[in-house]
Amino acid sequence: MRYSIRGPLRGPALLAAAVALATVTACSNGSSRTPPAASGTGGTGSSATSQAASSAAPPPPPSPTPTKSYPLSTAPLTIPAVRSHEAARGPGWKPGPDTGVVVAAKDAGALADEARLIAGELRIPYRGTAAARPGDVSLALGGQGAAESYTLTVRGGGVRITGPDQAGVFYGTRTLKQSVRSTGAVPEGVVDDAPAKPRRGLMVDIARKYFAAGWIEDRLREMADLKLNELGLHFSDDQGFRIASDSHPEVVSDRHLSKAEVRRIVELAASLHITVVPEIDSPGHLGAVIDAHPEIQLVSATGRTPRGAVDISKPAAAKIVDELLTEYTGLFPGSSWHLGGDEYVALMSKDPEASYPQLARAATAKYGASGRVRDLATGWLNDRAAVVRPTGKALRAWNDGFYPGGVATAAKDLQVAYWTGKEIGARQPVSYLSAGRTMINYNDEYLYYVLGQPNDFVYPTGRRIYEQWTPLVLRGTSPVPARYDPQILGGSFAVWCDLAGSQTQAQVADGIRMPLTATAQKLWDARKPALTWDRFRNLAAAVR
Repeated sequence: MRYSIRGPLRGPALLAAAVALATVTACSNGSSRTPPAASGTGGTGSSATSQAASSAAPPPPPSPTPTKSYPLSTAPLTIPAVRSHEAARGPGWKPGPDTGVVVAAKDAGALADEARLIAGELRIPYRGTAAARPGDVSLALGGQGAAESYTLTVRGGGVRITGPDQAGVFYGTRTLKQSVRSTGAVPEGVVDDAPAKPRRGLMVDIARKYFAAGWIEDRLREMADLKLNELGLHFSDDQGFRIASDSHPEVVSDRHLSKAEVRRIVELAASLHITVVPEIDSPGHLGAVIDAHPEIQLVSATGRTPRGAVDISKPAAAKIVDELLTEYTGLFPGSSWHLGGDEYVALMSKDPEASYPQLARAATAKYGASGRVRDLATGWLNDRAAVVRPTGKALRAWNDGFYPGGVATAAKDLQVAYWTGKEIGARQPVSYLSAGRTMINYNDEYLYYVLGQPNDFVYPTGRRIYEQWTPLVLRGTSPVPARYDPQILGGSFAVWCDLAGSQTQAQVADGIRMPLTATAQKLWDARKPALTWDRFRNLAAAVR
């Protein structure tokens, strides 16, 4: 796995501002407890001095046992905020000329990449499996915590990060990095941290607007520092098909990502513990495919040809889509896949059976006299799921692709990607939750960044997300009952490029920065944040 090291640390330059911030913030949402009486894990010796230290004589080395000569520590200043910090008295830790990063010998194969990355970011050496010296950062797998959890201990002049899996240890290094950036140091004590939600993402519509591979890679690095773990790529729509294809090269747009570029994106994402979740939306939003295959275009009884809708009564339509699905499941080895399923125009008409009689005939042929167009659409979704399911990927579809009351029902393993209550026939989130389905929150009221702001959309603000939204707020501004919280797997901020030319790639990156940052905070910990919005915004500038 490869890592790209970003620019030099800015923590020392921001130390004064961050210290001021620390004085007004006692700690994060985490609890502050009396530290246990335990020996330091970093060994006996002096703490590291900063590389930017002045010519003044260095302070005497600290005692390995914290004393009352130090103030009681507060939680590290990071985004997302750590959920629990056990305060202690001691000098804390900061990188210096004698510090390095080591890994436990048993974990060298698993954690070497994480160790090299944090060493490069802190500009200290990586010393492999050498014994930890005073002042070192040591990484190890261990503990019985939840997935992606970690413990970061600062004691005796050193730092130790442990977690039950690689992702947890990696997130511990993100906390270390951000704390050094924000204040120049990491406070004494023990951080116990874990995400509230397992799905924490950013989705980008790269179909309507071309985004360069480098731009996507920059977003991955940004996401990793925010402890986000899913990147959705919506790469097929009416306006474009943006990844090279071997099975159907005729559908690919002139500006697109090569498969080599996609492999590099997927590889970088994996190294940062991010899953890439691709989406080929169907049976709507297939305009780019229909342009190359007009024979699969849906045609109404009056001869109308709704943009992007394929005729799901035609086997040729299913064959093309299935060939594309099969091809790209191999390109994207991650654990999840998005099937789309939204805004099928045939079901947005007043009388689908009268408007599209060929669909009505196909529905009754397949499902009997009670069969309707909605059943045919549900069958289409289930058939596409059957193509992807053998790869072992978790499957999701947009909420308006689930049609109630029909003969056919959506497969039980389909997760609901809930984005809106504005579409025709859209149901309240509780109707899915009460049926036992799991959901992912894409609430268009807070989490949709739609280029050009069409259809009454406005660019979301980080402040509104930070102060008002939680994963329980699936539709509009009202939360669902808290008893459904375990069924809400997480959420995703989404960039949609309806008016693609209204912003440049750089403007999109700048526009989503704070909304994405706020989303990351609320997916990691949905409780009311300890910092005010202004302090959170200042901290975000410090840790980047």
